[in-house]
Amino acid sequence: MNSFKNMSKIILGLVAFSFFVQANAQDLQADNMLLFQRSSGGWYKQFRNKAFDYNVEFSASDKAEIADEVKKGEATIDNEATTKEIKYLVKAYKKYNNPKYLAAAEDGIRYLLKAQYKNGGWPQYYPDRSFYRAEITYNDNAMLNALKVVQDVALKQNDFDVVNPALIEPCSKAVSKGIDCILKTQIRVNDKLTAWCQQYDETTLKPAKARAFELPSISSAESVGLIEFLMNQPKPSQEIKDAINAAIEWLQTVKIVGYKIIDVPAPGTPKGKDRRLAADNASIMWARYYEIGTNKPFFCDRDGIKKYSIKEIGYERRNGYAWYGTWPTKLLEKKYPEWLKANK
Repeated sequence: MNSFKNMSKIILGLVAFSFFVQANAQDLQADNMLLFQRSSGGWYKQFRNKAFDYNVEFSASDKAEIADEVKKGEATIDNEATTKEIKYLVKAYKKYNNPKYLAAAEDGIRYLLKAQYKNGGWPQYYPDRSFYRAEITYNDNAMLNALKVVQDVALKQNDFDVVNPALIEPCSKAVSKGIDCILKTQIRVNDKLTAWCQQYDETTLKPAKARAFELPSISSAESVGLIEFLMNQPKPSQEIKDAINAAIEWLQTVKIVGYKIIDVPAPGTPKGKDRRLAADNASIMWARYYEIGTNKPFFCDRDGIKKYSIKEIGYERRNGYAWYGTWPTKLLEKKYPEWLKANK
């Protein structure tokens, strides 16, 4: 009998210890994310004006500095900020069962919902609306990253099944509004749908300028992500299908055949190399920017003056921005044919 009682105590002790460990479980990156979260629920992309790594031990003085930065309130979805933290914290919660991680992730989701415009778009920054920060931003997949998070909540997928069920309906509405925004901002030329610009005026939904060298255009890189998001929608409407097919046709039309961008030695330059176009019969690529109405590739320095050859812009921008790329390749060769087969 005593043996049975002792065994019961041991089991109860182990269970209690297990709950204690779970309640106090630590994840260095997740704990650091808690330090950096703004009162709005979002996160900023930099610390000490630079990109940083969460997987480090911050000193007491570092944490004091972090607390001061957090008080400034800057938050953004640029460079995967906020969406990256939300996704990590949800996974950390499922692993450690630390309620602080889930609460922070849910506050981040609420931040995304607050930041979304009534027209369905997302600004690059919220609540800061200075300069181009208020524009609806597809650049570097900023809005797309936000849309994917709220869609994961709405569909209870990718570890988001643990999120408060009260967030499902507003996230579902946010996805619908976001898709509507994507469809409304697809650029028409001569009454024919093409693809998308990097950013749009948040009120007029017209293509807009952001940084000096980011002029209104049709952008191949950002359009790929938007097309793939639309293709991943269950039971797509005819309007979504038309948008996808038109954008694919545009990408096929503007592809550059027979050239590639290469680095060549350039002694005495800051990087010791320079970029130029080279003939290559086997190469297919796309320009980052195409002029609306003509489909001419164009390039730009920080002076905001449009040029039609990469040779015409200065060394710094020529070598410091992705003016050409192969972003649509996998979409055109594999993903779109598979989608088309499934959505005849």
